[in-house]
Amino acid sequence: MIRLPPFRYVAPRTAREAARLLADHGPEAMAVAGGTDLFPNMKRRQFTPKVLVALRNLEEASGLRANGGLDVGALATLSDVAASPVVNARWPAVARSAGLVSSPPLRNAGTMGGNLCVDTRCNYYNQSEFWRASIGYCMKKDGDVCLVAPGSDKCWALSSSDTAPVMIALGAEVTLVGPGGGRRIPVRDLYGPDGIAYLAKRPEEVLTQIHVPDCAGWMTTYRKVRRRGSIDFPVLGVAVAVRLAASRRVEKARIVLGAVHTAPVEATDAEEFLRGRPLDAETIEMAAGIAYKPAKPLDNADLSYAWRKRMARIEVARALREVAGLPTGDLPPFPA
Repeated sequence: MIRLPPFRYVAPRTAREAARLLADHGPEAMAVAGGTDLFPNMKRRQFTPKVLVALRNLEEASGLRANGGLDVGALATLSDVAASPVVNARWPAVARSAGLVSSPPLRNAGTMGGNLCVDTRCNYYNQSEFWRASIGYCMKKDGDVCLVAPGSDKCWALSSSDTAPVMIALGAEVTLVGPGGGRRIPVRDLYGPDGIAYLAKRPEEVLTQIHVPDCAGWMTTYRKVRRRGSIDFPVLGVAVAVRLAASRRVEKARIVLGAVHTAPVEATDAEEFLRGRPLDAETIEMAAGIAYKPAKPLDNADLSYAWRKRMARIEVARALREVAGLPTGDLPPFPA
């Protein structure tokens, strides 16, 4: 049995209080909500905080409110979001992405804010301390070399959030609260430049709310590739949002790839290509051929990186075909 390292647990009542505690304790403190990612990482000694600042009591980070747009408390569980009738009806890609995270027991504990802020992942990092010591530590924890790309001066651990690509595609924003007050930023600005500095939010800030705009008129979806149909982190995520003009040509399109880089990747060239074109089979195949190019999978996740690169093209095409109402080419599910 791998045990948690010793720590002190504190449970503030407000986000400002939580932020002050994080600021006061500095690198020795970490925030915890559901703990579905943090606690396994602590057991593997990726993190050894002396103080855990619990966020469960923060009322300003709870609940779901749909009034034009959708406000999701960062503490809303993935299960609650996936099961919400209003989210499924008006923001189906949000519900789908939440429902595809891990397994039902972990979705019951894991939170939306936690999934947006989930630690980056790598085959050389997400191992036991004994395993990592035996091969030499990587730069993300205790070493100075990226074992995926030894000549690189940055960490290439992957962004593995299922909800982040969808929130970026929908133009969502988050509220971050620090000791001195709050600020609101686009989700696309939440992510940093490499697998170590993977969040652009300040260490003492607490994510309290996710603000999703009204998506009336948009067709949206999220697709996930992983070895197993449950539990596993994505080796590829594809979020698509398309709005058609009265002429049935694409007025706006957003395509965001997950698990192909250190942060979610926006396929801006493909988005621009789609604008003004009909969303037919030929256009979709051409757009998918453009969209997969910025994907940069390396040998740092499950399945081969060459296959994951090819699947980015296939899954973008399937996602676009899905929102267009065309056959996606998916295999039928196994009979019960």
